[in-house]
Amino acid sequence: MKAPVFTAEGEQTGERELPASLFDGTVHEPAMWQAVKAYLANQRQATASTKGRREVSGGNKKPWRQKGTGRARQGSIRAAQWRGGGSVFGPRAGRVYRQAVPKQVRRLARQSALNARALEGQVLLIERIDADAPKTSWARDLLAAVGVAAERGTNVLLLTDGAKPNVYLSMRNLVGVQVRPFGEESTYDLLWSDLLLIEASALAAIEDESEPEQQEVANA
Repeated sequence: MKAPVFTAEGEQTGERELPASLFDGTVHEPAMWQAVKAYLANQRQATASTKGRREVSGGNKKPWRQKGTGRARQGSIRAAQWRGGGSVFGPRAGRVYRQAVPKQVRRLARQSALNARALEGQVLLIERIDADAPKTSWARDLLAAVGVAAERGTNVLLLTDGAKPNVYLSMRNLVGVQVRPFGEESTYDLLWSDLLLIEASALAAIEDESEPEQQEVANA
């Protein structure tokens, strides 16, 4: 698979082949579903909590005597069947929603999400980008030069070669734009994005790592 390459000024310089070790065309939907489900579950803070019968104030006195009134027996006006009473089986604070996903499944899900975007033609490579200082106008001009800023409602994920604080601070005020160091993005981030921008030098590092493995296989 190939992706167009742009300069930081927005000029297209051609196309580059994506690393076959990462972009091999595999799209495993069950793995992506499991990774996204676990990601969303792990975002839950479990702060919702209701009061039970013993935690609601009042209701210490029996509303009427046990027998002889013709009415159903009642022990407290704070029982669940009374208005203002305690909740039964309501959510309680401290519940653990966290889900674990095996490392191999996480890796497969992330690779599948990258391949899904590449197969849709929504992967663009951009040459080395950096900002001297945080500046939103610079970020807006950069995206406009690549041709993605004018499209409203388009989610853009920019993957940089390592942590670049100035680039992150420049992009964070733009709606629908996220910045992550390449390799630290989740499957959810990739599927959330409609367009994926990758700094070309980040992929070059992957190609350098895969060359020794390919030589070992050839020698074997």
